[in-house]
Amino acid sequence: MCLIAFAIDADPACPLLIAANRDEFFDRPTEPLHRWALPDGTVVLAGRDLRDGGTWLGVSDSGRVAMLTNVRSAQPGPGRRSRGELPARWLQAHLNADALIAGIDPAGYGGFNLIVGDFRSGVWAWITNRDPLQPHHDGAATLHSQRLAPGIYGLSNAALDTPWPKTQRLKSAVGEALRTPSMQDQHRVLSEALADRSTVAAQALPQTGVPPDIEQALSSPFVDMIGRGYGTRSSLIASVTRHGDAGGSWQVQLDEWTHRTNRADRHHWSGDERRTHQMVW
Repeated sequence: MCLIAFAIDADPACPLLIAANRDEFFDRPTEPLHRWALPDGTVVLAGRDLRDGGTWLGVSDSGRVAMLTNVRSAQPGPGRRSRGELPARWLQAHLNADALIAGIDPAGYGGFNLIVGDFRSGVWAWITNRDPLQPHHDGAATLHSQRLAPGIYGLSNAALDTPWPKTQRLKSAVGEALRTPSMQDQHRVLSEALADRSTVAAQALPQTGVPPDIEQALSSPFVDMIGRGYGTRSSLIASVTRHGDAGGSWQVQLDEWTHRTNRADRHHWSGDERRTHQMVW
């Protein structure tokens, strides 16, 4: 997952709203959003990486949420362990945030950002194994964590709320979506932002250590690098709203769009392959 904007308790009517794009190589085997069980039996709604078995974004039936992005680096290199196991570890619900953090070996993984939340307890945290002040520096890995207060946040392949143009674009869309009167309008606003293929001018690009042409191709919310076999594989919108008239009960809806490419045309948003799943917290 390479671009996420999310709102925590920014609107009483919608205490959680997430919009996210997952960028990945087209040939990496993946299962789309579906219900599946973790090793301890916890049922989750999430996509699944079939190569290493983890996930990049998911929710559990117990009210837990986990979201993951990589941190961009000139020399990324794989870690000894798969980053996708970190969201799955949190979703199993047997650890609190402090215990989760204590059990992470920062040197065991490539650069990552991990957002974990427990909707029922109201605990949210950002965890990374890169220095927030210089996340693209390939120095010794150290663990940093920060509890998150109510608000709207953005995350791509740098530190939390690094003001990359595409991150700011999606954060603004989340704020606008919270002001819209219906879920249909929310989806329109957010899907337009997630599908945005506009790249950034050279002088506005971040300096992360990758070549300028790649940096520019990665600067749009929706990434099209079909010549390199890479791009936005899927997009997701998740929202939590009141469930009927039942006090203390919330409906969670996740919508995911899978974007396929025939490798002959430009890679673009595909609205045809959509999956919708719901659960109640």
